[in-house]
Amino acid sequence: METLKIWSTKNVQGVNLNFKRYLINQINWQNRLIILIGSRGVGKTTLMLQTLKEKKITKEEGLYLSLDSVYFANHSLLTFAGEFVQTGGKYLFLDEIQKYKNWSIEVKNIYDNYPELKMVLSGSSATEILKSEGDLSRRALFYRLGGLSFREYLNYQLNKKFEPISLYDIIHNHSEIGFEISTQIKPLKEFKEYLNYGYYPFFKEDVDTYHHRLRQVINTVIEVDIPTVYAVDYAAVQNIKKLLSIISEIVPFKPNIKKLSEQIGISRESLIKYLKYIENADLVSLLYSENRGVSLLNKPEKIYLNNTNISYALNNNINVGNARETFFINQLKLNHKVRFSTKGDFKIDNDFIFEIGGKDKGIKQIVDQTNAWIVADNIEISVNNKIPLWLFGFLY
Repeated sequence: METLKIWSTKNVQGVNLNFKRYLINQINWQNRLIILIGSRGVGKTTLMLQTLKEKKITKEEGLYLSLDSVYFANHSLLTFAGEFVQTGGKYLFLDEIQKYKNWSIEVKNIYDNYPELKMVLSGSSATEILKSEGDLSRRALFYRLGGLSFREYLNYQLNKKFEPISLYDIIHNHSEIGFEISTQIKPLKEFKEYLNYGYYPFFKEDVDTYHHRLRQVINTVIEVDIPTVYAVDYAAVQNIKKLLSIISEIVPFKPNIKKLSEQIGISRESLIKYLKYIENADLVSLLYSENRGVSLLNKPEKIYLNNTNISYALNNNINVGNARETFFINQLKLNHKVRFSTKGDFKIDNDFIFEIGGKDKGIKQIVDQTNAWIVADNIEISVNNKIPLWLFGFLY
């Protein structure tokens, strides 16, 4: 255990506190069981280490451990937790939970047997499936960490202190807000760079190799995370790769399920399942009709890649219109309900209709609609009551 304490201390001491993610102040740290979900590379590990460091938790009372460590190949997590509590342990921060077999069972037992111990776990977005497990869902608070919003990117890259802006304020005060922000930065220049490489915090390490590293992350998600959670075989992994490749070449993708399943060589049922797998893993966004529920039985109206950085990493020929819509969905869906609409591009929270376009986009499609707005790219501030697209990057 002493070796693990030294390893934990080294990691905690090495983390920087200068920039913190939006979620760190939203988590109820008093809860005994917290589970952080998010795709690889969005900063879950950093958030955990920052919390240990900021709260000045000693190595005797709190540990950060990764469950893909060789230590846990022949040591029980349940046994380790018991020994840790006996020596004064109060906080366990456990990373890569999906790598530990039957982790949910042992975590449940730890929770029930050691009420004095608080646990913070983090895992792949694919572990979203485990939210449906009754035993854990009654005990744990689940939090999803998205990638950097445009606001966070600006704060991280330019050392700014921009605060989040609500959807209500963006809709009703976009002229004043956009003008104020534009006095401090050049939003269109920064926005273009963000769409290319600003979603995953590791861009700071090396922009030149960013897309290569992102492709490696995508491969790891498909080859390791999805099989670990869903127990799919090698053939399924290859079919999922083929599916993502097809989607990346024709986005936004309007799926013909029968034709697509035949093209890949799988059944309709398998195709629908695979789409949900890669959505849960934050590789794509599935857009459903406002008039139909979300279920494994319903096909999505459109399929987008999860964020524009993935678009740039997988395909150099970026469609501008698709990039606009991909960004809009990505920034809204974390805290809002996003649906396909026949009266505009998107319906948000069953109430607001948004039509996305360039700076010359007209109002014809929404002219007879209430609670409907044009969201325009390539405008720095509001023009003719159009809302600048980049401003929706300030929602979180």
